[in-house]
Amino acid sequence: MSDGNDWVHLRSPFVYWSQTESTVSLRVDIRNSQNPKIHIEDTRVVFDAAGRGALGENVYHFDLEFPHTVNPKASTYRVLDRDIDILIQKEEKGWWSKITTSHRKPAWLKVDFDRWKSPDDEDEVEIPPDVLKDYPSLYDNLQKDEFGYKIENMRNVYLFLYNFFQFVGFLYIVGVLNIRYMRDGPAVFEGTYELIGHAMRYCQLLQFLEVVHPILGFTKTGVALAAMQVGGRALVLFVLIHSEERVQKSPAIFFLFLVWCTVELTRYPYYMLQISKYKVYLVTWLRYSAWIILYPLGFVAEAVVIFQCIPYFIESGKYSWTLPNSWNVTFSLPTIMRLYLLFGLFPLLYTFMRSMQRARNKALGIVLT
Repeated sequence: MSDGNDWVHLRSPFVYWSQTESTVSLRVDIRNSQNPKIHIEDTRVVFDAAGRGALGENVYHFDLEFPHTVNPKASTYRVLDRDIDILIQKEEKGWWSKITTSHRKPAWLKVDFDRWKSPDDEDEVEIPPDVLKDYPSLYDNLQKDEFGYKIENMRNVYLFLYNFFQFVGFLYIVGVLNIRYMRDGPAVFEGTYELIGHAMRYCQLLQFLEVVHPILGFTKTGVALAAMQVGGRALVLFVLIHSEERVQKSPAIFFLFLVWCTVELTRYPYYMLQISKYKVYLVTWLRYSAWIILYPLGFVAEAVVIFQCIPYFIESGKYSWTLPNSWNVTFSLPTIMRLYLLFGLFPLLYTFMRSMQRARNKALGIVLT
């Protein structure tokens, strides 16, 4: 085969680049390369090698001209079974906004975003952990150059959408309750659960994700505190209210749902702004101040609902077991409710209030003397 015919079969491999302040790393995606020829010059690198790349077994070539000078003598490369790593030493320290002098980036040249975030192992180029924080516009521009748009963290996208849909759901409940109250007055109390009980159950079920989020590392909220908040509401809503039609007609349900939803309407906008990296003082203040009134009101409303449920569950015997039975155990839900009202209500309220007070001091910069 003549030399001219050899060049017909030359193809460019995929090349993934990343950088530190003093080096540029090129990862050439060729497996089992044979006799690679790599020439590093002051402003360019020329690569030729045979191996298995994106187009199968072939001879691969690329010629990359840098926008700044490099140090050829200090630059190195290593041939691995899975790829070829080229480490280019910059002549002067600094962050490059692009890797080539070409106005249009070659299709085979990609940004190695994984290495920008964290190296593969200790032998790889170590990227300073604050590179994205210190040079956010540089990283954003690279993403736009690579993909045509900035890629958002999928975790943040998910969390934003979750908080947004929950906000809309609770806003719908508050809106319906207020509109119906302005139209019908106290007559709306009796039909509160029938009116918006389905929406309340839907939003409450979704809130169980807030117990999963800290387990997965999505949020920094304590798992125990989240489980207590979500689980407590779920018990009141599904075990007590949803199970007993007579208590559903109580006026306390209207006020309980209104307080629950108002708390969430101060919480989810704050989370959305946090995810979007915006800070609005009024929203922060409401998030960490409204609870001072709403938490006690919510606990009082829950206590009223629980107290009203006791005679109904004594009469119906739901969720209670008496002897004799196959398990040889006894359980009385009304007794548990009485014990909670006597010994559990105020300690739990104190725990939540104390936790929120610490969070408020930190968020609003309140220094205790």
